[in-house]
Amino acid sequence: MSEYINNQTRRREILKRLIRELHEGKTVEEVKGEFAALLQDVGAEEIAEMEQALIAEGLPETEIKRLCDVHVAVFRESLDAQAKPETIPGHPVHTFRAENEAAGRLLDALQEALDALMATPGTAQLEQARGRLRELREYGKHYLREENILFPYLERHGFTGPSSVMWAIHDDVRAGWKALDGLLAAGPGDDPAAFNARVVEVFEPLSTAIREMFYKEENILFPTAMEKLSETEWGAIRAQEPDIGYCYVTPGDQWPPNAALQEVVPPPVETGAVADDLLDLDTGVLTAQEVNRLLTHLPVDVTYVDKDDTVRFFSQTRERIFPRSPAIIGRKVQKCHPPASVHLVQRILDDFRAGRRDAAEFWIQMQGKFIYIRYFVMRDERGEYQGTLEVTQDLTHIRTLEGERRLLDEGE
Repeated sequence: MSEYINNQTRRREILKRLIRELHEGKTVEEVKGEFAALLQDVGAEEIAEMEQALIAEGLPETEIKRLCDVHVAVFRESLDAQAKPETIPGHPVHTFRAENEAAGRLLDALQEALDALMATPGTAQLEQARGRLRELREYGKHYLREENILFPYLERHGFTGPSSVMWAIHDDVRAGWKALDGLLAAGPGDDPAAFNARVVEVFEPLSTAIREMFYKEENILFPTAMEKLSETEWGAIRAQEPDIGYCYVTPGDQWPPNAALQEVVPPPVETGAVADDLLDLDTGVLTAQEVNRLLTHLPVDVTYVDKDDTVRFFSQTRERIFPRSPAIIGRKVQKCHPPASVHLVQRILDDFRAGRRDAAEFWIQMQGKFIYIRYFVMRDERGEYQGTLEVTQDLTHIRTLEGERRLLDEGE
């Protein structure tokens, strides 16, 4: 086989065959034995492109996710031997890595707190474990920045399947946090043995998933991103990061070397809008600046998806409920949702196009808030589908209102 491995096309086909054999039941050791020569110098970008090609050929993303750790096990020796891309304090990758190091220490601290609680149940031990879990859950901002800023830029370079797989694993971690939080909220009760068994059952796979994701980011995601993205794109990512925020660390200021890069934002999608200062609307005349100001002061969040399923606009209101960043402009809306819920989004869009419905509504409870989410179809004068409007509103206060109020309270 050695005569083929330097041919890039042939090499990729062999790598895909390797992964398919894993999915068909071969063990890691069997595959390593058969493909030993090839596995000596496989790089992060090559792995990502190979997984992307398999997804494009019909291998489900859920199947890639299921055996994601097995893939890494096959390539681990080659990945470990490769030099990591250099980054500087302030660069997004430097920040991501620093957060991973801090999250690893918190994961150790949570493990110690849980061990102490299971060994000697008590109020102090329970509060310690709850506190450590609260701190660890701040790491969710790390995932949000990847999903809403980094992944959209990678998708522009054809890196779509692997990012979807990683997002699905992020959701598994979030589910693990939620399950562990529920256990700690209830406490050991009258059956500490059953409580301990359940804690182990939840925490061990959660801890493994987080640590394996550290490795995947360090050895696959970040090297691939450094290879694919330009300095200008990294500057745009850096400029958008504060909108979502950081966990545990404050980014350095040594990067970007050119301060002007901090102002870079993604290019707007061509819209064909009038260039005049005044916009002649159905019920008034406004400047573009006034329209923007109006939308940013709405008591609801709105997102507009055009007839081709492309995100064209979102309102950046003062207290936005779900995170958004300029990186999603021009992104397919299906890529803006967790893999587990994409089928629901697609069903709504299909129903709107087919005229089977004009709206869809959902409501959830999140962080003590009652959130109301509605989707509305947008059609032109001939009734043809032109896009979808998403409206999200915090109804927590509104649901408490009773009776009437016709005047302002004194002092308002």
